[in-house]
Amino acid sequence: MGIVVNQSIKNTVITYIGFGVGAINVIFLYTQFLSEAYFGLITFILSTANILMPLMAFGVHNTIVKFYSSFKTRQSQNSFLTLMLVLPLAVVIPAGIVTHFGYDYIANWLSKKNSIIKDYTWLIYVCAVMFAYFEVFYAWSRVQMQSVFGNFMKEVFHRVCIMVLLLLLHYKYLSVDQLIYSIVLVYILRTLIMKLYAFSLRLPVLKLVKIPNLKSVLKYSALIIIAGSVANIVLEIDKFMLGQFEAITNVAYYGVAIYIAAVIGVPSRAMHLITHPITAKLLNDKDKIGLNTLYQKSSINLFIISGFIFLCIIININQLYLLIPDNYSEGFMVVLIIGLAKLSDSLTGNNNAILFNSDYYRMVLVFGVMLAILTVLLNYMFIPSFGLNGAAYASGITIVLYNMVKLLFVYSKFKIQPFTISTLKTLVLIVVFGVALYFWEFSFNPILNIVLKTIILIIAYGVSVYKFNLSEDISVIVKRFIP
Repeated sequence: MGIVVNQSIKNTVITYIGFGVGAINVIFLYTQFLSEAYFGLITFILSTANILMPLMAFGVHNTIVKFYSSFKTRQSQNSFLTLMLVLPLAVVIPAGIVTHFGYDYIANWLSKKNSIIKDYTWLIYVCAVMFAYFEVFYAWSRVQMQSVFGNFMKEVFHRVCIMVLLLLLHYKYLSVDQLIYSIVLVYILRTLIMKLYAFSLRLPVLKLVKIPNLKSVLKYSALIIIAGSVANIVLEIDKFMLGQFEAITNVAYYGVAIYIAAVIGVPSRAMHLITHPITAKLLNDKDKIGLNTLYQKSSINLFIISGFIFLCIIININQLYLLIPDNYSEGFMVVLIIGLAKLSDSLTGNNNAILFNSDYYRMVLVFGVMLAILTVLLNYMFIPSFGLNGAAYASGITIVLYNMVKLLFVYSKFKIQPFTISTLKTLVLIVVFGVALYFWEFSFNPILNIVLKTIILIIAYGVSVYKFNLSEDISVIVKRFIP
């Protein structure tokens, strides 16, 4: 776990810096400098592009991670990587043609409820392509065991750029139209920079010769398109469907709430960057003992850290909503429900990496398709009745069910599970501190209130985790700072 802990710490710090900048953007700058309708529009464009991203990438970003370590010769690696660069074009080019000739129909359908969407529909395609190739180049660098710079580009770069753009909008150097197009240009620039970095680590030799296991590679890529699409549907379809059923302003309110809850998933994202290729290697080497150890350690480490973030949010949420326009406080229940769902994600550890890199990856497709259908149906039923909360109910139920199914399947096939007695102790700790601190408010300024309660939580939670030795890895890190 040495390399995992080392790069995970760096990635976690970078990711939280990115989320910190993003929080300033989403919670304060967007809400103050941009109308709710245009904020909702930007959220809708980016969410829809994220839904399309796995399709545009042709599953290549996962295929690179799964198969790269199985190629042992330089020539086979070069041929494999060349194929990975070209394969997404099999979807990108036809999709571009369809978008061009069917633009009016697509734009009219998407803007049926909110006419503001129509003139910007084409940006969804551009963003989807940029998101796809960014992930391809990111995976390219990760298999070289270099994830930190890519994580910086993924989490920090575009958010800092958008912060600058929002400030330029505020001081009237940009119009709203120019802001939207500039945001898209930022994503284009981000992809180009990631490409240059990836190629600096391993310059592609563009030649196609016979690739060992070509049939398996193509089959995996084709199936993982659907599996990846399913995962993004579960994560993003709520915002898309809100834009189809509700006023675009509700997408803005929901987007803020989702962003707050999404912070809980940051440690999982950071650790996944390095555990994914390591899990692939353990599976390729048939090292079941190492796989079980990684599974349990990744689970408890993520649960402890994500639990702390969950507590920070929940005990301070009422004060946080006092700092932004009143309408956005409608998302409180969304934060709670999605927060709990994200917490369940952390319990699964590197479960996704095990499934995506094992011979059972086809089952991810089966489970995913079923749950994606369930997500759409639940959103269709709940949003008209419960609005923002309905979208949260649908997503929360689906995420928890999806995690349960994957845990049970991994156990049935590998006879490993991520839970230990420390998992139960951590759960008790989260419940106790959550109940104790949620109702405890100081009669101070909201910012001071948040700072004071967070300091109390840091000390109490940190001491408890260390004293009970809930995680060996975390205890080792803490001991470095204790004389």
